[in-house]
Amino acid sequence: MTDKKINANRAPYAADPKQSKGRIFSEPAPTYRSEFQRDRDRIIHSTGFRRLEYKTQVFVNHEGDLYRTRLTHSLEVAQIARSISRTMLLDEDLTEAIALAHDIGHTPFGHAGQDALHACMKEYGGFEHNLQSLRILDILEQNYAEFDGLNLCFETREGILKHCSLKNATKLGDVGQRFIEKKQASLEAQLTNIADQIAYNNHDIDDGLRSGLINIEQMREMQLFSTQYDKVMWKYPDLTGNRRVHETIRRMIGEQVIDLVETSRAKIAEVNPQTIDDVRNHTEQLISFSDEMRNHNQELKKFLRENLYYHHKVYRMTRKAHQVIESLFDVFMKDLRLLPPRHLTLAREALVESGIIGQARVIADYVAGMTDRYATNEYIRLFDVKGSVF
Repeated sequence: MTDKKINANRAPYAADPKQSKGRIFSEPAPTYRSEFQRDRDRIIHSTGFRRLEYKTQVFVNHEGDLYRTRLTHSLEVAQIARSISRTMLLDEDLTEAIALAHDIGHTPFGHAGQDALHACMKEYGGFEHNLQSLRILDILEQNYAEFDGLNLCFETREGILKHCSLKNATKLGDVGQRFIEKKQASLEAQLTNIADQIAYNNHDIDDGLRSGLINIEQMREMQLFSTQYDKVMWKYPDLTGNRRVHETIRRMIGEQVIDLVETSRAKIAEVNPQTIDDVRNHTEQLISFSDEMRNHNQELKKFLRENLYYHHKVYRMTRKAHQVIESLFDVFMKDLRLLPPRHLTLAREALVESGIIGQARVIADYVAGMTDRYATNEYIRLFDVKGSVF
């Protein structure tokens, strides 16, 4: 495919791999791939990405084979985001790279694990999964001969860092600058952030219904669900079970994608950006839902928080997750010799170089990198003489 053909399929304000702001370490241009394709491929082949298969979305990994994990969620985000990107003539490869890597810094046990680890790290700079994703991709991955991390393009790293405090932004160099200057990310990054919301809202509903923790009658109180459910039942009155749920949820996703594309196109036409810098310098994001659809999504998020995430069965798992994460962090902080050899060496070096804060960060890296199963087994090995924790 010629450069002319490629440019014809990309809007002038889209991210252009040939105009990338570059990598931390200079590398020769890839052969037969764009710079953003190379980023996507490196992410897929990374250790952190593979670990997502055994990290919780809502349900602990061993609770059922059909529930979402961080890996399946990331793939679903990538599918939604790439479809939107193609429709809007943006760079699909950059969009996919951001989507596949956006959760790579998550702890075991989902948001419960992150909250627990953040509490443990409160005295030592805190813990936030977006920053951890960047830390993994910039430093902790150890695959390449000439550099630490994956040495990704600026545009990919920018998209992974969805939000950041000013205090942290000052420590991140180029990728943190937009938070200081109050600028926007690329449209590819903006749409991936919303594709993430679409995926987890709708797929958490699917998992919640499948588990029996929420039911159809409850969901029919949500306008977005009820409207699409009624359409399905009118067209397919005899449809039951998973097919009925899947038909409803896929239509919900479709409605949200259409609303997002049409609303965003209207905003872009109004602003009329000519370059990606015009996008970055605009006062607000150009990728967004309509007010009505945004309200529908807020309604869904509130419902899921109150009825699924705080359901007593899920909440019990949450409390166990807190116990596991807090116990592991505390015992390693008190006795570094309990760490595996590699992490023991890193923790001792960090203690010498950065004091107790450096030691804590190495331990947080170790705990955050665990899968649900590994964290559970590590807890059993250290604390549970009966050999059972969950």
